[in-house]
This record gives sequence, C-alpha cells and structure tokens, in this order.
Amino acid sequence: MQNSSSAMEIELTREVEQGSDYAKIAKVVSLISENYRDQPSLEELALNVGMEPTALQKLFTRWAGLSPKGFLQAVTIDHARRLLDADLPLLDTAYELGLSGPSRLHDLFVTHEAMSPGERKSGGSGLTIRYGFHLSPFGQALIMVTQRGLAGLAFCDAGDERAALEDMTSRWKQARYEEDLGATAPYAKRIFDPAQWRADQPLRIVLIGTDFQVNVWEALLKIPMGRALPYSQIAQDIGRPKASRAVGAAVGANPISFVVPCHRAMGKSGALTGYHWGLTRKRAMLGWEAGQMGG
Repeated sequence: MQNSSSAMEIELTREVEQGSDYAKIAKVVSLISENYRDQPSLEELALNVGMEPTALQKLFTRWAGLSPKGFLQAVTIDHARRLLDADLPLLDTAYELGLSGPSRLHDLFVTHEAMSPGERKSGGSGLTIRYGFHLSPFGQALIMVTQRGLAGLAFCDAGDERAALEDMTSRWKQARYEEDLGATAPYAKRIFDPAQWRADQPLRIVLIGTDFQVNVWEALLKIPMGRALPYSQIAQDIGRPKASRAVGAAVGANPISFVVPCHRAMGKSGALTGYHWGLTRKRAMLGWEAGQMGG
C-alpha cells in the first residue's frame, strides 16, 4: 500500500507530465480568445503550437470537452450575450433533473460562511492559511485553505507564481502562511474534476471581506454555470441598485476565483469586461464550462 507521501509524489509527477500539454492548450486558448473575430482554423492553430491538426483536435477536446471550433464559438461576443438571455431553458432542465434549482445545475455544490467582522478587521491575525500551487485547466492555480475551508483561489502562468502569492497574501497581511501541498491537493482535485461536484459532499469555503463584498460574492454563488449576470443586475439582487460600480470593484476583489464565479459577471451588453487573472482566462473558463455542459 502506498503511503500518503508516495501518493503525493505520484500526483505531482503526473502534474509535471501534463504541464507540457497544458502549455500547448494555454497557447491555443490565448490564440482563440485574442483572435476569435478572425475565426482561426484548426490548421492555423496547430501550426502555431507545432502539432498536427488531428493531434491538437484530440488533445484540446480532452481538455475542454469541446473541439477548438466549438470553443471558438463559446468565446465569441454572441455567446456572451446568450449567457445573459433570461429565456434560456436552463430552469426547466434543472427541475426536470430533480436538482435543487438552476444555481446547482452542473455546479460545485458550495457551502459557505463568512469570517466575522472582527476576524476580518484584524487582517487575518491569528489565522493560519496553508497554500500550494497546482496545475489546473486554467494554468497554475494557487489554492489557499484554512481549517474552515477554501479561502483563496488565484491563477497565474508558469513563472508568475511569486507575484500571484504576493497578491493574495497582501489581502490578509497579519495571517500566518505555510506552504502545504498535502492540505491543498484535495481541494485542487475537488474543484477541477467535475466528477467530484457532488451535492452530498459540498465544497466548504470561507469568505473574508467586508459585509458589502460578501453580499456580492454570495450573489455570484447563485449564478449557475452556463449563465451570466450584468453588474447592474447583481446590484439589484443585493438591494443596492445604484451601486453597479461598487459591485464591479467587489467582483474584481473576489479572492476565490472560479468557485465564486466572478467570470460569470459581464457588462450589460455581454461585453467580457476585465478579469483580475486575465481576460483570456475568463474566456477560457466560459468555454470550458460550455464543454462540461455538453457544448
């Protein structure tokens, strides 16, 4: 029987082996996201990453659940506008499947709590946050956990880990930080493997922010996969209809990317507004989610 240390070594080796494939995927995602108006062909994409078109098609489809062409369609502005369409049949689908409403269809089954005002104002004093970097569908993922659950999730490209860590640790300056892959690896597997998105095993997260920020983040948690809301609607939902700009700032400050789906917040027209971890990554998330939902 393998001990936990051996199992961790195997998992880390697997991540390293997958890294070269992800580098190609990341480049293709970037090319598609930045040049979608030109509708780049599979052959053009393959040439840019030094692969045969058929091999790229297989690799990309395994990653996204969509072909490069399908992903291209999923990151266009027309797709973004459709995400905002309240007439999508998602509600009916959710109830027909017997799920607990559209906010839980194909989603992470998140349960959450917020730090108390005193804990938040202390800047994390007395709080131990364990962190680790893991390969994810969207590049290097920095995962940060406390005894209560997931507290931070950030993304970066290879080589930018230090900047991502500094960005996140600056949010809770008085906390104690420990690198602990053993503590963060189970979260990485749970978050990025849709097969583990189970209602009977909810992902516990802890929100560390002001009361207003927490209200916005809780509103984001209610946006189902395959949908999007404009900032103005989120402002309405939290009872602050004139606070669209403040809502946008709170969305940008969200410390638990992807799980608290700030990538599903958009401009009213469907414009893919800025994203703290890069607009290409935001498009990648929306395209990847489209693949998980069957296109």
